[in-house]
Amino acid sequence: MFVEFTEIQKVEQALQGPQFNRELHGSLFDRGSADSYYGRPRDPHWYPEGSYNGAKVTDLNPIEIQAYMAGYDHNERYGDKKSWD
Repeated sequence: MFVEFTEIQKVEQALQGPQFNRELHGSLFDRGSADSYYGRPRDPHWYPEGSYNGAKVTDLNPIEIQAYMAGYDHNERYGDKKSWD
């Protein structure tokens, strides 16, 4: 029996990937918040094997870019900034 996914189910399934796990070092949210913390410009990316391990993924879809931006914006609003003193 073939089950066809609705658009909502497709999005829900896509959002279960490791790149969307906010607790995972190297995830989209983690990299966005780290870039903000260190004063780096926005550069949507993530590391499937953890921060700076393995290949840096930069070919992102719009939902992945939003997850990165959410991390960046969250740190800009509520987070901290690296003191270079």
